Amino acid sequence: MESLKEVYKIGRGPSSSHSMGPEWAARDFLKRFPQAEKFRVELYGSLALTGKGHLTDEAVLSALRGRDAEVVFDPKKKGLAHPNAMCFFAYGKEGLLGSVNYLSVGGGTVLAEGEERVVQNVYPFRNFGEWREYCDIEGVSLAEAVYRFEGDGIKVYLKKVLDAMFAAIGRGLNTEGVLPGDLKVLRKAKMLSESTAGESPEMREKRVISSYAFATAEENAGGGVIVTAPTCGASGVLPAVLRYIFERETLSEERLLDGLAVAGMVGNVVRTNASVSGAEAGCQAEIGTATAMAAAAVCSMMGANSEETEYAAEIALEHQLGLTCDPVHGYVQIPCIERNAVAALRALDSAGIARVLKGTRRISFDLIVKTMYETGKDINARYRETSKGGLAANFNKVS
Repeated sequence: MESLKEVYKIGRGPSSSHSMGPEWAARDFLKRFPQAEKFRVELYGSLALTGKGHLTDEAVLSALRGRDAEVVFDPKKKGLAHPNAMCFFAYGKEGLLGSVNYLSVGGGTVLAEGEERVVQNVYPFRNFGEWREYCDIEGVSLAEAVYRFEGDGIKVYLKKVLDAMFAAIGRGLNTEGVLPGDLKVLRKAKMLSESTAGESPEMREKRVISSYAFATAEENAGGGVIVTAPTCGASGVLPAVLRYIFERETLSEERLLDGLAVAGMVGNVVRTNASVSGAEAGCQAEIGTATAMAAAAVCSMMGANSEETEYAAEIALEHQLGLTCDPVHGYVQIPCIERNAVAALRALDSAGIARVLKGTRRISFDLIVKTMYETGKDINARYRETSKGGLAANFNKVS
């Protein structure tokens, strides 16, 4: 397994696979052909179908630094190696200099097709079961195991991640107005942060948690700086839970970093054995994974053992199986923003159930990850980040 730095990436939204990934690909291509006078970028599959709403063309053109370039959306391209495929062409005075196909595989990770990706494995584990076995033998917690293999520098990085997460919440709670795009979606985080007359303690808890999730998700939708956890579209779940538990329990920063470490490990297991790409496996791969990460973080911060932590992550992902990815007009707004808030609440519930029912689990987290990936492959392509089915299609019919 790779470093948690591959799970947590600080960058601009609204999409890790549709804006962060293509932006990285454009920068890489520019390094390969710095002498080019003109560029052409063709976006295929999900990038073509929802790229406008995800600001893919803007991200690519920005990375090409004002060079003479055009971006073409081609949703009819067949035989793609991945739903998020694109091809860059470089031209000089005498014609084509060269081209490279790129695949944006989720979480901001991009592969140049046909090239071997250099994988720097930090951990000797592949699945959750191997993590737990190691921790049981060594007598260490999951967080301690993360630090042991990553080295001391990971805490410095996780602190940057935590600061970026909380900064996004702060900006989102203090920003009003309308999000970019023709849907004219109102920012609602600030509204949710304000108390209402006669609300019960339970309703206040749900409102506050939701306001934190909305804050980050709206920052992402507006192209603000967020942290992939594991993706941009699901970036509001984990920060909301961390902030809420931090305030409720007055936790130390060290405990928060432990939660981030364990959450990252859970996301890493999914990235290694399945996918966190909505275009490849539906929103279950994004929001489902984020929910599992957040549930595991809660358990870690509250001192739960590895069995309880696995149970919480398993519950969280199991009950997101089959979740479709059908963003209206291709924007990471409807239903994405509300979905982050609902997932944050579900993560807390999953952790609570696991703590009470510890020792009764029958399903492993690894089995759920395998099932999620198989389910994602079976979901009709219209419901995997294409905006051609589900809510997106029905919204277009009535709007």
